[in-house]
Amino acid sequence: MINSLSSSDIWADVLSVRANRPLVHSITNMVVMNFNANVLLAMGASPVMAHAHEEVVDMAGIANALVLNIGTLDPYWIESMRLALEIADRRGIKTVLDPVGAGATRYRNQSISILLTQAMPSVIRGNASEIMSVAGSAVQTRGVDSANGVPDALQAAYDLAVRIQGVVCVSGPVDHVMDDKGRHACLSNGHEWMTRITGVGCSASALVGAFCAVQPDAWRASVSAMAYLGVAGEVAVQNIQEQGLGVGSLQMALLDQLQLLKLSRFERHLKIAVGE
Repeated sequence: MINSLSSSDIWADVLSVRANRPLVHSITNMVVMNFNANVLLAMGASPVMAHAHEEVVDMAGIANALVLNIGTLDPYWIESMRLALEIADRRGIKTVLDPVGAGATRYRNQSISILLTQAMPSVIRGNASEIMSVAGSAVQTRGVDSANGVPDALQAAYDLAVRIQGVVCVSGPVDHVMDDKGRHACLSNGHEWMTRITGVGCSASALVGAFCAVQPDAWRASVSAMAYLGVAGEVAVQNIQEQGLGVGSLQMALLDQLQLLKLSRFERHLKIAVGE
């Protein structure tokens, strides 16, 4: 079990995604579907957005990882997710659950219960309120936004990691990635502007899926994905601010950095602390 992680380790995972072009099957929300696909493509992965009952089982049967995002729900999509999760679990490929808006409505909570009853995901990634809700804590939510701070969620995150025997990532100003073995990474990259465009958090979950497809250690894969996205976003914001531009330019700049970010700049920006 790896208890430390260097910039070189993370970069090796970045190169592995680019070299192997893993097929990431995403059943994600309609608001972010296009951006999620573009993020995966910019990273070097291969996205497929398939939710039809007629093909979802076959698609999950050939994918390298499965990402489920409950942002825009209806019973048809939840059944698609359940069917895909069943096959992914049977095949032993990594699965990522993004419980968007968990705790906001009874239906979201019921949908999460359906999925967790089918199989435990390898990774759950969400904001503090979402993680606390999935873990069973009392939370406050504002739609799909978090009304709880990341420190509030850390014990709940660890308890949830033990429950799923996997990895939980709590996103916020500092991202925390924890697993059931007690490993804990803190990532302090990114920029506040990343919260002001649609789909960055959902794309983080998609990237975790891509990294999990090529890195067997789901904790390391999650840390690598979140670290790379955080630095890419930070650099993207710096670049557009230097041009006098705003958040309207950030999606394009972020895609550029996901594709073009170099190791030397990644190492200069990376802020990571790993412990137990």
